[in-house]
Amino acid sequence: MKALIAIFSFLALVTAAVSCQGPQQIEFNRYYSAGAAVYQTHCQNCHGDKGQGLAELMPPLTDSVYLKANKGQLACYLQKGLKGKITVNGKTFESQMPASDLSPIEIAQVLTYVTNSFGNKGGLINSDEAEKDLKSCR
Repeated sequence: MKALIAIFSFLALVTAAVSCQGPQQIEFNRYYSAGAAVYQTHCQNCHGDKGQGLAELMPPLTDSVYLKANKGQLACYLQKGLKGKITVNGKTFESQMPASDLSPIEIAQVLTYVTNSFGNKGGLINSDEAEKDLKSCR
């Protein structure tokens, strides 16, 4: 009987914790978890499983200063690629990131994941924001 009470208590606690999440947290969680899958498929090979980059070739994604300073351009980098010198975490990189065929929602998902992983805390980037940023790409 005690085990049954313990199970019901645990289930009640889990249900309460889940139901306490507001719509914004639920939306963030959806973008973040989908973004993790997009990252693993399209980004991890070059940027590493922990966002550490690839030696002198590919920049790390652990520099929240760079990500915050370029937040409005990140969607463009994913869609159109990136070429030329960039400085991340005090190191200069001059490799080329190829353009991707990611949809705006996938771009928003992976950016939400990256800007909230590897020590970064950037909040939700939803599809509306990604589409707005994509319209301003040069």
